[in-house]
Order: sequence, then structure tokens, then C-alpha cells
Amino acid sequence: MPFALVRQDITKMQVDAIVNAANTSLTMGGGVCGAIFKAAGPAKLRSACEKAAPIQTGQAVMTPGFDLPAKFIIHAAGPVYRPWNARQSEILLRSAYTQSMELAVKHRCKSIAFPLISSGIYGYPKDKALQVATAAIADFLAQHELEVYLVIFDREAFAVSKELLGAVESYIDENYVNTHRSLRRRLLDVEKRALRDAEEVPCKAAPCPPPASCPPPMARMASRELDDLIGNLDEPFNAALLRLIDAKGKTDAEVYKRANLDRKLFSKIRTGKGYMPGKRTILALAIALELTLAETDDLLERAGYALSHSQKFDVIVEFFIVNGNYDIYKINEVLFQYDQPLLGAG
Repeated sequence: MPFALVRQDITKMQVDAIVNAANTSLTMGGGVCGAIFKAAGPAKLRSACEKAAPIQTGQAVMTPGFDLPAKFIIHAAGPVYRPWNARQSEILLRSAYTQSMELAVKHRCKSIAFPLISSGIYGYPKDKALQVATAAIADFLAQHELEVYLVIFDREAFAVSKELLGAVESYIDENYVNTHRSLRRRLLDVEKRALRDAEEVPCKAAPCPPPASCPPPMARMASRELDDLIGNLDEPFNAALLRLIDAKGKTDAEVYKRANLDRKLFSKIRTGKGYMPGKRTILALAIALELTLAETDDLLERAGYALSHSQKFDVIVEFFIVNGNYDIYKINEVLFQYDQPLLGAG
């Protein structure tokens, strides 16, 4: 997927470029900056940084990655948070992200990994820092093809809006069945009727063969109705998807970008040549198309999936659909907070 949240050590990321949360003098600091210097080779990176320094707050420069798995290090100077001048802090932080991605594209990088810039000793509130990072990345990806990772080292370094999390938690408490009770599956009325009707289907063999070789009732019913079922198949998934794209008045590019999907994957889905996407991908498409819950259920069903209140992932996604919040990045932030897989490819 073009944008993903990951919990990992940024110095171990297998990407073309990683971003260092740098100071304007590009000297070795603590935290993420210190870890990157140590992993890259302090002497070599210090020498490269001395040639590029100083930079302004909100700016970014590039050096080789040296001993890191990444080919490049992009040094981005985030702002020290000033609560009395929050707007200026936001502009500078956003610039640090945007300039970093512009450098990556300029040097033909296909992937880049960021820390949550300015959220440590620079004092930027973590939830606000996350909002700025997500907005800057989303806006850039609307115009460019790039794989972007926001690397979170530990849970304390990540914060989603408490108000949003509270609403999600309430919805989970009300709808996630595993938090309340264990359900036993009961036969639906339609299944009971099917079984009863099957018992009444007469055997067509004449004379009737010995009981051991006589097809069971359900098999006789299936044999009789199989041709009818095949002749009345529902609209296939990819046809339903294309119909919905047209009905919602959206372009393919709008859909796959809003769904946080790679263009090549979307093209594969669109052709429908024997490829069926996974549930997370279909839900991402439903979010991109701003489908209602009923429309989402229908689209999932065409691919053989369904939302279930026994799955916390499903309940969280359902919360956003029911509340008309179709921001896939915000959804993924909450899923990440609950240690759930993210929406997108999968």
C-alpha cells in the first residue's frame, strides 16, 4: 500500500530512503537522530552532514545511507513546538515532510520511511504531529507515486485523538460479541426449510437402488438445482466495482489513491482476469467509494466475504462507515492503535 504505519526500528527499514529528524546544524543528537548516526557510521555521516549544514527549520537535505540498509538518509529539520504560534509550527512541520518526499522523488526513490518528526524533545503534541504528518503525506501521494512508511518505535510514541478513540471504544463495547458473550451458531430458518424440503424430494431412480447407493436428500436437491443456480449467478465482483465507480462519479485514479492502493494492483483488480482481491483491499475500495454499510456488505458478498461482529477489525471499520467517516488514513491510525491489520492490499 502507498502509505502504511509500521512499528519497527527505522534504521532497519528496507527502503530507498529513511528520514532523520534532524536539527538545523545536522549534528548528531539523541533519540532517532542518534540511532541513525550510530547505525550509518558516525564518522562518515558526520562528515557528509558538515558539508550540507546548516539548513533552515522546515527544510530537508540528503546524504548517502552509508552502513544502513537504506540508500539515502534525508535530514529534515522539524520545528520546536510553540503553542502560542501553533499555525507556524504546523506549516514548518508540514514543509519538513513535503520537502523530504520531494527529494525522494527527485532522486528516483520508490520508498521512504519517516519517524514522527518533532514529537520527541521538540515537544510537538503527538496527536497533532500525527495529524500533520498524515495530511502532508496524503496530499503528496495524491499527486505522486511513492511508498511511504511512518515508523513508530513504541506505543508511547503514537497518539490518536482521545475523542475518536473513545467513540470507537464505545462502539466496540456495544458491537464486538467477544467482549460480551460466546455465541453458538444456530440454523437459520432458511436452512431448516432447505433441509425439510430436501427430505421431500423424491428419488428419480426407478426402481430405487439399495439404500446404501441412494443419493442423500441434500445431494438430490443440489443436483436438481445446480444448473438453475449457475444460470442465475450474481453480478461478479469486478463488474460491480466498475458500476459503483461510475455511479459515484469517480475516476480510477481517485479510487485507488483514496483506497491507499498501488496503481498496478488496482489495474489487476479492474481487469478481473481470475484475480480476486482480499477482504482488506475490498474494504479499502468501499471506503474510497464512500459506500453505505449495506453497499459495503453487498460488495464484500460478491467476493465471498462478510463483516462479522466477532472480528474487532470488522467492528472498527464498520464504526467509520456507519458514522460516514471515509478517511482511510484515520481509519488505519485507529486500526494500528488496536494492533489490527491496515486497510489496503491484503
